[in-house]
Amino acid sequence: QVQLVESGGGSVRAGGSLTLSCAASGRVFAINSMGWYRQAPGNERELVAYIDAGGVSNYADSVSGRFTISRDNAENTIYLQMNSLKPEDTAVYYCYEDFLIDPREMRDRRLWGKGTQVTVSS
Repeated sequence: QVQLVESGGGSVRAGGSLTLSCAASGRVFAINSMGWYRQAPGNERELVAYIDAGGVSNYADSVSGRFTISRDNAENTIYLQMNSLKPEDTAVYYCYEDFLIDPREMRDRRLWGKGTQVTVSS
């Protein structure tokens, strides 16, 4: 069974830092993109950052320059280093994984983590 386990959320004051991690487990053929979305109360879920199998990363404009996503392919784990946190970064952060179970599959499957709360106080 493929699973994602997130950790690292918590509460911090504005200007502080947190690091989120997301570990994938289970038997798959290939893991392609992995990344993070977030959802604040009353808002839609929004993409924060993602990284592909080759290590190429992309960021939302709102976090670019403050957040860094990285990937350990050997451990099937990604990390989100969040610096200079702002109150508007407060949200539940969800990890996702796009993967193939079988080489004959034509489209990635997407799995979501359960989410981890990040709270930034002013």
